[in-house]
Amino acid sequence: MTINIVGVDCASDPRNVGYAFGTFSEEGTVVEKAALGSNDLPPAQAIADWLSNRSGPTLLAMDAPLGWPEPMAQSLVNHNAGDSLAGSANYLFRRETDRFIRERIGKQSLDVGADRIARTAHAALELLESLRHLLQRPITLAWQPGFEGLRAIEVYPAATLVAHGIESTGYKAVKGQEARERVAHAVGSLIRIDEPIPAMDSKSDALDAVICLLAAHDFLRGEAMGPEDQASATKEGWIWVKEC
Repeated sequence: MTINIVGVDCASDPRNVGYAFGTFSEEGTVVEKAALGSNDLPPAQAIADWLSNRSGPTLLAMDAPLGWPEPMAQSLVNHNAGDSLAGSANYLFRRETDRFIRERIGKQSLDVGADRIARTAHAALELLESLRHLLQRPITLAWQPGFEGLRAIEVYPAATLVAHGIESTGYKAVKGQEARERVAHAVGSLIRIDEPIPAMDSKSDALDAVICLLAAHDFLRGEAMGPEDQASATKEGWIWVKEC
């Protein structure tokens, strides 16, 4: 069975969104196209246009938090300005999946409860809602490789590169073209990239979207680490990364 996969490097500004389209099957994963968002063609519309011509199950792999820390939410319910907050900042602002990835992979994702990544998370959830409206289909989170319909997972490209032993130092820098090309070559040895990745000379957005497809590949092969506490993950979200 072939599964359509879409990788999205999320951002609050559509011009900084990268997205990539591909397919997963028993033969492996093929990247068919990578692109950058724009104000003229919003990412949600571009993704909906591509999916409108596809059949079968589809997995969206999104590089953005899709939930917030449960302890923070509980602490703020009855909080008044000037009151203290019970618990350390790390406990309140980080999710269980953030702590898990730090322990198992050695990468610290941004704190959605404290950093500007919250705006990216908000934009990612808006993108999902726009896709539901444009496609007139429900989108729920996937928790196992076997599924039907249209599903989404949260991924973290930096952690995926570490899990595969791919050196990524400097690939996000403006002058990091050589590093980006090195990363793209390494990713291309794991999944097939049939089309050029745009803006490799100056940006990593489209490349990150392709890395999201690699993370989806790991998930669909059953090689990504799942949550121990499903109830907490359902509330906060979960980053799917291949076990090292």
